Amino acid sequence: MSYVPTLEQAEEILGRYNKDEFHLKHGKIVSGVMGYFAKEYDPERVDYWKVVGLLHDLDFELYPEEHCIKSQEIMKELDLDEGIIRSTASHGYGLTVNIEPEHVMEKILFATDELTGLIGAVAIMRPSKSVSDLEVKSLKKKFKDKRFAAGCSRDVIRQGAEMLGWELDELFEKTILAMRSLMDEMEI
Repeated sequence: MSYVPTLEQAEEILGRYNKDEFHLKHGKIVSGVMGYFAKEYDPERVDYWKVVGLLHDLDFELYPEEHCIKSQEIMKELDLDEGIIRSTASHGYGLTVNIEPEHVMEKILFATDELTGLIGAVAIMRPSKSVSDLEVKSLKKKFKDKRFAAGCSRDVIRQGAEMLGWELDELFEKTILAMRSLMDEMEI
């Protein structure tokens, strides 16, 4: 019988497959961002969205070449809910899997996963070393510089905004605000 893990269970599952502090922190940031968006788009399922965010990169540390493929196998073995398996895998659409994001939650995960990394990289370069004073114009400047945080795919971010029907500025602003909302919980 498949199940939806609690946030505590999801964090424990993430920790089984990820030891690197960067990957653990990234999972928590994306989880928090997903929770922020869930409050607006699906307020009855905030924890579900957070679990999806927490587990989205479950396989990345151990199986980077099979990212979003291996995680489906792991989650099936753990008997996790099919919706979680599908949603987490969909953020690899066009890269490693052909599971297209369909639901708003999946589109937000697809759009914000790479963007949270870019925002984090921009924040580190600021005098405050924080998202607290990060403005959209500063993010746009770094977004245009393909050498800056080169591992963050601008194409995926653009495609995610398009899927959502949002302008890039709207996606940038909402994601910055989502990350700011996490500042009391973690260092961002």
